[in-house]
Amino acid sequence: MNIQLMSDLAVNDLSIHAADGPIVSNVSLALGKGRPLTLLGESGSGKSLVAQAIMGNLPPGVHAAGSVFFKGLDLLEETAAERRRRWGRSVGLLPQEPWLALDPTMRVGPQVAEVHRYVKGKKAIDSVAAARQNLADVSLSSAEALYPFQISGGMGQRVAIAMAHAADTELLIADEPTKGLDAALRDSVTARLRHEVEAGRLLLAITHDVAVARALGGMVGVMLEGRLVEYGPAEALLEAPEHAYTKSLLAAEPSQWKRRAGATPGKTVVAAQGLEKRYGDRVLFSGFDIKVAAGEIVSIVGPSGCGKTTIGNILLGLTRPDAGAVVRDGELSPLRFQKLYQDPPAAFAPHQTIRKGLKDLAHLHGKDWTEIEILCRRLRLQNALLDRLSGQVSGGELQRFALLRALLLDPAFLFADEATSRLDPVSQQDVITFLQEIVEETGLAVLLVTHDHDLAEKVSTRLIELGGAYEKAI
Repeated sequence: MNIQLMSDLAVNDLSIHAADGPIVSNVSLALGKGRPLTLLGESGSGKSLVAQAIMGNLPPGVHAAGSVFFKGLDLLEETAAERRRRWGRSVGLLPQEPWLALDPTMRVGPQVAEVHRYVKGKKAIDSVAAARQNLADVSLSSAEALYPFQISGGMGQRVAIAMAHAADTELLIADEPTKGLDAALRDSVTARLRHEVEAGRLLLAITHDVAVARALGGMVGVMLEGRLVEYGPAEALLEAPEHAYTKSLLAAEPSQWKRRAGATPGKTVVAAQGLEKRYGDRVLFSGFDIKVAAGEIVSIVGPSGCGKTTIGNILLGLTRPDAGAVVRDGELSPLRFQKLYQDPPAAFAPHQTIRKGLKDLAHLHGKDWTEIEILCRRLRLQNALLDRLSGQVSGGELQRFALLRALLLDPAFLFADEATSRLDPVSQQDVITFLQEIVEETGLAVLLVTHDHDLAEKVSTRLIELGGAYEKAI
């Protein structure tokens, strides 16, 4: 169906191909003012590729066919230079990975101000004032003078959101805009996106969070294996889905999970007492005690920027506390203390295939390739993905490869920092179930940092709410 005349943005029979075959097939969708569109689906289903085709920044070796009409012009027929001139002016992208969107050598405030100064053409003093307002809108006034490496993953996501709002483009493509944010900030960002829609801005949102799709309203499209399997008004589709995959997606939200009985915790693997961490005059936490034993999952929940990741890094010895002491099981090799990073692109060599990186790791530590094949099957990672660069797989697939790599070293302690923040509900449930099985099979001790209180309640032996120094057994 040709929907060009019906919408401000019309995608007709969009197909996306790589050298080894089609990735996305025959996607048609419409986007109009006052009617946002949200794409839901599992990691690797093609959601972000649809957005990249609209933007004109598909990965090398990947090309699109069909048509994408915007303001009467077919974007797929424009030259690369013509498409780039639209970026940040008429079409804006909030990327999935804030790590890749921020300049590590610049402070946060000047990065946002640059958008006003060089894209919007404002005076320097006005640009600084506008940037401060953008940061205040996402509760980041205190981060203006910080560098990206000095802020949490959730804070980095909000900086990227502030930059996207600063551009004020006619069309905003928001790729996982609330990933890594706690519930309060998620709702705040969603409300801000709704405000943009009400102000006449076109919004295409990509998310695995069903709550975000509900809050945005408008239209929802559900993607599976590169195809649009269900498409309709948000309220009707999410209340009475027709496709089996959509039904499984809704049923897999953490609030619907059943708790599984875990094994009795064993020997303490790592413990800390009286931890304190300060950054300048700011005290993140003080007098904090924690211990994690073999065979248990201890979760830390709390708002973005409260110090959850810092605690895990202190337990691993990656960050020094300003006070307190850490004791690790002295019989264990340091290699058996592993971290699953919140931003997987930061943990993979960008110019090396995933297969090469895993082969090097296996060779270095005397591991057999069959161990990797077994983990790939358990994590639902297709063999073809191994021959791609880290930037050529989805964020969720890369997160599962990061988990595979950490588990390959037979850890006794795993610090899982937002381990499933990039996964759709179905994939998240699969990965968490797999992690629970590993804990039961091997006695792995896990410290899980998450913004999802429902998830923490369902999988944890103990739960710590940072900020109130509140701990309880589950």
